[in-house]
Amino acid sequence: MTRLKKLLLSLTVLAAFGMGSSQAATPDNTFVMAKDIADIITMDPAEVFELTTGEIIANIYDRIMMFEPEDLQTLVGGVAESWEVSNKGSTITFKIRPGLKFHSGNPVRAEDVAWSLQRVVKLNKTPAFIITQFGWTAENVDELVKATDDSHVRITIAEEFSPGLVLNAMSAGVASVIDKELVMSHEKDGDLGYDWLKSNSAGSGAFSLKTWKANEIVTLDANANYRHGAPGMKRVILRHVSEPSSQRLLLEKADIDMARNLTPDQVKGVMGNSDISIDGHPKGTIVYMAANAGHPILGKTEVVQAIRNLVDYESMANSFLAGQFVVHQAFWPAGLWGALEETPYRQDVAKAKSLLQAAGHGDGFELTIHTLTNSPFPEIAQALQANLAQGGIKVNIVTLEGKTLWPKYRAREHDIILARWSPDYVDPHSNADAFAHNPDNRLEAKLTGVLAWRNAWADESSNMLAVKARNELDLNKRRDQYLELQAMLQKTGPFVIMFQQNEQVARRKNLQGFVSGSNFDLVFYRNVTKQ
Repeated sequence: MTRLKKLLLSLTVLAAFGMGSSQAATPDNTFVMAKDIADIITMDPAEVFELTTGEIIANIYDRIMMFEPEDLQTLVGGVAESWEVSNKGSTITFKIRPGLKFHSGNPVRAEDVAWSLQRVVKLNKTPAFIITQFGWTAENVDELVKATDDSHVRITIAEEFSPGLVLNAMSAGVASVIDKELVMSHEKDGDLGYDWLKSNSAGSGAFSLKTWKANEIVTLDANANYRHGAPGMKRVILRHVSEPSSQRLLLEKADIDMARNLTPDQVKGVMGNSDISIDGHPKGTIVYMAANAGHPILGKTEVVQAIRNLVDYESMANSFLAGQFVVHQAFWPAGLWGALEETPYRQDVAKAKSLLQAAGHGDGFELTIHTLTNSPFPEIAQALQANLAQGGIKVNIVTLEGKTLWPKYRAREHDIILARWSPDYVDPHSNADAFAHNPDNRLEAKLTGVLAWRNAWADESSNMLAVKARNELDLNKRRDQYLELQAMLQKTGPFVIMFQQNEQVARRKNLQGFVSGSNFDLVFYRNVTKQ
């Protein structure tokens, strides 16, 4: 029965590509990947906050600032040709590249750039905090972000921020430049085109969105007039294949070009195939547990500290996570500027029991871990279940798809969440603001994107240091402050940070040019070619 299901799946995928069963490979002008894309909720850059859609919109839209696939270490202008900082860092004026066009054929104007940022603030969806932190509100954003003429946009920072941090933020997904004329032609009841843009695209990037069917398929068409030249592939297809074993089967049969979610065992299994290559892409994604501080037991620092000492990090990293995750225990990813790479925790059951005893829970207690359905999260949860049992903690596991898990997390309706996190832009403040800064812990505050708030945790010392590091202009001092902040949270925060991702991608050897950078939205398809 299992073999029959796999065969039917293979035939279904072939049919979806418009290919007969006798064809042994994907079309020469089409890049087909198998990936778990169940986390897709929306295609609107003002709302996108999921890993899969983050990379998709990175290929559909150009942003004000960019990290290009040819050099992922250097921040450069995207839609912005150049920029000037003035008024002691409180004003940045961008000059817009001349001659750019949206997929619709409409010109990319300074008005589109300003409106795209204004729209994010006014819609105020989950990722809006990336730019509302600059003091922008629905009431003042039209004045603080405005086109001063046909080719210039001026932004005014109403809070104290380093200009370098602001420029980094302009490379985030919320700084995607949107075709105002096209989107507003689909506006309904003053929604700024929100309903339409959830399932359509209006960008100027290397690809445009052709199809999205939830939990089935995403199809992108190449933009032949892209500013860097036409992409190597005429079409890109992301096929939803949730089972890694099915991805492997499709790859070995050459029904797909790339498998994105193979387990370590499956990676080992295809290494002997002369037609398949395995590539490693170090990522900024970290895997962590988050304990709800509003919980009567988990709200105690000693209890979370005990859990840190119960986790067998090395055992997981050296077994079922081998090659795809490494031990990492700070909120900013290793390998990036300002990262704390010390890993002070090892499994120490005796120490954990002592901490639980001191907290008044030496007899143990029961809790629930909510996590994602896709690998490796159920496997990690099961290992944690065994680890915590050694300290007398009974763990129940509930797995959910992202579209169900994330709203639950954002409503503080959890004991412990086992999840992943990637920076929104390449600056330590991106993660510090999520993990360490919660200026308003009230339930009604609903601080979007703030993991500390989601876990009902606030600490004045942490808040003060996060703000101090954010505003510091001296780079050496700023780095030291972030190192101190990470060390502080390793001891007192509600987070048990465990691993950092090394993305292993399996591809057919005839496919070249796929780029997957350190962040979830630094994944690029435009240089992909087939030999």
